[in-house]
Amino acid sequence: MRHETGQAAEYIFYDSKLAVKPGELQDLYRFTHWGRSRTLEQIDRMLIGSDLCFSVKRDERLVAFCRMLTDFVFRATIWDILVHPDHQGQGLGTRLITYALKHPAVKDIPIITSYSSDLVPFLKRQGFGYSEGLVVLQRVPIEYS
Repeated sequence: MRHETGQAAEYIFYDSKLAVKPGELQDLYRFTHWGRSRTLEQIDRMLIGSDLCFSVKRDERLVAFCRMLTDFVFRATIWDILVHPDHQGQGLGTRLITYALKHPAVKDIPIITSYSSDLVPFLKRQGFGYSEGLVVLQRVPIEYS
């Protein structure tokens, strides 16, 4: 956990899935076109199955979130990068991704991937780039709602 002082209140960063409740995460998903249809049961199962979850709270409200799936040695994938619209444009997404990528459990992993049709410019600013050889089996459309 890490604290950052903001203008009116502190941002508190968490690196535990236990810091996130399915209902509050569902509230963040409603601001996306790809996550609106996720049920509480699905979100609960997703949190259980995720290796690492990173979140940011302000005034005890979840305002940002991302998660990672990883083998902790060679590869990791970062998913569900979310920042509440009221907190966008203030660098919070960058601070969240930096917090996640510098986490001791993953900081030495050589390849970290992400899939996002919406966040390509943002992810490029974080050091991500196009990689030839990526092959995806997509059983259902990623961006469903």
